[in-house]
Amino acid sequence: MSKPAFIAGDWGTSRLRLYLCDTAGTVLARGEGEGAAVPDCGARFAAAALPWDKAHGVLPAILSGMVGSTIGWREVPYLKCPARPETIAAAALRFEAAGRAIAILPGLSCRGKTGAPDVMRGEETQILGALRLHSQLAKGRHVFCLPGTHAKWAVVSDGAVTQFQTALSGELYELLRRHSVLVRDGGEVDAQNPAFTLGLDFARSNRKADLLHLLFSARSRVVTGEMAKGDAASYLSGLILGKDIATAQSLLDLTGSVQLICTPALAALYGKALNAYDIESAVIDGDRAALAGLVHAHAEIFS
Repeated sequence: MSKPAFIAGDWGTSRLRLYLCDTAGTVLARGEGEGAAVPDCGARFAAAALPWDKAHGVLPAILSGMVGSTIGWREVPYLKCPARPETIAAAALRFEAAGRAIAILPGLSCRGKTGAPDVMRGEETQILGALRLHSQLAKGRHVFCLPGTHAKWAVVSDGAVTQFQTALSGELYELLRRHSVLVRDGGEVDAQNPAFTLGLDFARSNRKADLLHLLFSARSRVVTGEMAKGDAASYLSGLILGKDIATAQSLLDLTGSVQLICTPALAALYGKALNAYDIESAVIDGDRAALAGLVHAHAEIFS
């Protein structure tokens, strides 16, 4: 068995994923913990790493995500775009805690196509990982979509993140599902449900209509008997993703294949939604990309 060399941590708002890695970045063990929103990140990281410390000694750690935000362990300033992999690694905040060398990667900022400032934190590491896993993506122009609570649409040109746009698609869906009358008891979202396709088609056929003028159809189709109540959540998801993609296409020019970095479940939804707009897509596993990005950053920072 190879010798452990460092700890990599993908630390979001709600969850911490830890990886014990050797010098080549091979994962030797995995761990999990609470997200950065829970107080005292330093103490919680020390507790999570303690079994590995006892077995292998205190190892350096490379961390990314909300751990570097105002609610995290140490705040790391956003790095302005355009941002290349080496500049992202160079902008990491380095410090020591209980004898351990730690580096926290920065997030990115830019001026979006809408004219407003935009930020991301954590997704930049996944993009770094995608470039490491698929070297051809470091050449030419590519659009990445990172679905989630706050979906990110990022443009990468010759390996540099040049611009991105955030869509509140995931959070909007959850807010409407839990706190509105639109889809109460509306079932679970399923990409294979015809109602999901109906939502996509309705969004696409109403390109001039704002999402605000389409959302109520999730309720009106049910109360008039046109759609079953259990299909309403899938329909609402189709509406929101359809408008998300239509706007991204207008703002960022989604020519070529969009690179989806996410879970398989989200890939199924976004892949079908992109296909409805005649846009090809390729899928990169989100956890795998985050780990590859952390491994790359570790090599840059601690070598």
